[in-house]
Amino acid sequence: MTQNSPEFWNQAAQQFQVALSEGWTKALESFKTMDLGAAGMPGMDKLPGKSPDIHFSPDKLKELQQCYSKEALSLFSEGFKPPKLSGDRRFADAAWNDNPMAGYAAAVYMLNSRTLMGLADAVEADVKTRSRIRFAVEQWVAAAAPSNFLAFNAEAQKKAIDSKGESIAKGVKNLVHDIQQGHVSMTDESLFEVGKNVATTEGAVVFESELFQLIEYKPLTAKVFEKPFLLVPPCINKFYILDLQPENSLIRYAVAEGHRTFVVSWRNPDASLGHKTWDNYIEDAVIKAITVTQEITGAESINALGFCVGGTMLSTALAVLAARGEKPVASATLLTTLLDFTDTGILDVFIDESFVQYREKELGKGGLMKGGDLASTFSFLRPNDLVWNYVVGNYLKGETPPPFDLLYWNSDSTNLPGPYYAWYLRNTYLENKLIKPGAVTVCGQKIDMQKVDIPFYIYGSREDHIVPIGGSYASTQVLPGKKRFVMGASGHIAGVINPPAKNKRSHWIRADGKLPTSAEDWIAGAEEHAGSWWTDWSHWLKGQAGKQIAAPKTYGKGKFKALMPAPGSYVKARA
Repeated sequence: MTQNSPEFWNQAAQQFQVALSEGWTKALESFKTMDLGAAGMPGMDKLPGKSPDIHFSPDKLKELQQCYSKEALSLFSEGFKPPKLSGDRRFADAAWNDNPMAGYAAAVYMLNSRTLMGLADAVEADVKTRSRIRFAVEQWVAAAAPSNFLAFNAEAQKKAIDSKGESIAKGVKNLVHDIQQGHVSMTDESLFEVGKNVATTEGAVVFESELFQLIEYKPLTAKVFEKPFLLVPPCINKFYILDLQPENSLIRYAVAEGHRTFVVSWRNPDASLGHKTWDNYIEDAVIKAITVTQEITGAESINALGFCVGGTMLSTALAVLAARGEKPVASATLLTTLLDFTDTGILDVFIDESFVQYREKELGKGGLMKGGDLASTFSFLRPNDLVWNYVVGNYLKGETPPPFDLLYWNSDSTNLPGPYYAWYLRNTYLENKLIKPGAVTVCGQKIDMQKVDIPFYIYGSREDHIVPIGGSYASTQVLPGKKRFVMGASGHIAGVINPPAKNKRSHWIRADGKLPTSAEDWIAGAEEHAGSWWTDWSHWLKGQAGKQIAAPKTYGKGKFKALMPAPGSYVKARA
């Protein structure tokens, strides 16, 4: 019997089907004994307890097995003919199709990936368990791609041959560099310097405490609005995401629109701040920043903005002030912010009582949540885009990633005090107490968001995987005052940092101003508008800012004097 005879191929096909059946049985056994912590994902290894007892939907399992067998036999019958590898940019280069072995390996991988994800979807379990299983499988699938290994990556092999080994030498050099710096390079970080070509809007530090520096910016207009404008960025990142380059700086935009603008620049905590709590950040930072802004400007009330967890902290501070009978903030803007933590998206896979207890025992009484660990966690939420893409480019191809200010910022991580972090996990993500009147005490006050009765501008990004659009929209149902909700295109960062001059993306507004219970119902009645949401927000903010007065000639006032030029020193401290 020869290789060209029908009998040979029939027998081979039968043996292949047997192998498929045996492989399928072993795959199911492996799936049922999976260890979620083995996903290689930072944080997943901290999920305590035994692996879940996994059962599959019989109908989905049968359909999946039939589909897998059919596609696998089709691949086998074609031998090593170059398969069509469409729809996956990891295998888009012509080298994959020009190399039959590599193309076949990629095609088999894609088939196995689809099947594994199908198995995850076929699991019969509660929502959280299914989400965790799917997340773990996604991590394994992303890590196992043949494109991640030089022995299988046809594109990297071709580049090595064409460059006579130079790409491999550069890849090793890049690997050594990244090991020394402690993270995978997403951009050429040597091309950026804080204060030199990012965070360059002119201003001065006018106040400093152990937690933050307050920066006041130089007016760009002859007159400014009487109500100053304070920005509270997230303390899990550095503030200059709001001040990258002059052309995409939200801070500079606000200054140019005539607002006397201040920003909180958080200190990157070291061991000396490892005991700081959520209350410390609310009382001694957010509320203090509001008070200092009032004292410098002489304003009875100010306007404020909070971004991500900065918005959660700002809203908490306003609730504390309301409980004290104080109302120093006239209006607030919330950008991709969670107050109601019912819909937390993919981050929910990490949160349960056991996980939070683990973090409380580890960090609740002191210590630091390392910025590198936080950064890795957020990167692995999109492993192909933010991890393996750079592993392949930097090390297998020997490429230097192109300069990109946003990715430079993304790699400039910050630590968090352990007690702050532990309180945040329990009272927001786990127990969702901020929306329950009187359920939580902050700074000695039982807080009630229903008492924060001021106008709010609430923004959410449509493709946000950190603060899902449903989560950001939920704030409209929590806060009692007059509210305007706007949805932008793209994700958590790119949706927010979308200057009008670039005329990119879209935003959605409801002309009738109605705020139905769900985000889906709001979207159904919303109208798409081309370009940035910034112009709509600017129009709204000017309506809250009062009359115009002469712009100040100097920074600060009285005891609050210019201490150093913006962006200050705190933002330059590395984790």
